[in-house]
Amino acid sequence: MIGSTIIDVFARSPIKPMQTHMREILACTELLIPFFDAVLQSNWEQAKILKLQITTLEEKADELKKNIRLSLPNSLFLPVSRSDLLGLLTAQDKIASKAKHIAQMIISRNMSFPGQVQQDIAVMINKGVQATGIAYKAISELDELVETGFKGKEVKVIENIVIELDNIERDSDDMQTQLRINLFAIEKELDPIDVIFYYKIIDWLAELTDRAQHVGQRLESLLAN
Repeated sequence: MIGSTIIDVFARSPIKPMQTHMREILACTELLIPFFDAVLQSNWEQAKILKLQITTLEEKADELKKNIRLSLPNSLFLPVSRSDLLGLLTAQDKIASKAKHIAQMIISRNMSFPGQVQQDIAVMINKGVQATGIAYKAISELDELVETGFKGKEVKVIENIVIELDNIERDSDDMQTQLRINLFAIEKELDPIDVIFYYKIIDWLAELTDRAQHVGQRLESLLAN
């Protein structure tokens, strides 16, 4: 009976569900690449299909988040607090939310981007997806990290991943600044309302990378605690 109880306690560990949650978020974010390709080709039918897929995956991730929160016991037999895990879970979920908002905004306005900034925006999208993939890699190490009691070589692995995320976030910030400069140079040739939303999308793409980096920061906080 005692052995069964212990098994039940560890079976409720939130680590695997959180890894599943992050996997759905990565799948959601990765769809931004073919989505933007369709937008550049003015293939709105395909873009709407991909937007729907992004929304579906975001909703699935959101449902997973709610289930994890509801099933997370107040006391954990883990070297990490419940509040820290909930903070990490929220950080993960915000990535998918931002991916959904980007796709929804572009579709709602049938946004056609000026040729002078198309390539740079595509690169920013790839940066966001890359950062999300690295954040997923970090979360994939979380079970190993817990098993070792947040000690040993797994700690170094996470620390290196966090450094990688920080570097990508800095690259994204630099690209955001340059994109805004490039857009400013041609904005008088564009519809003023469109320009407002171009800037918003640029900022949201930078925020996508920021949110992936925040997952790394949350893991860094777990290590510190």
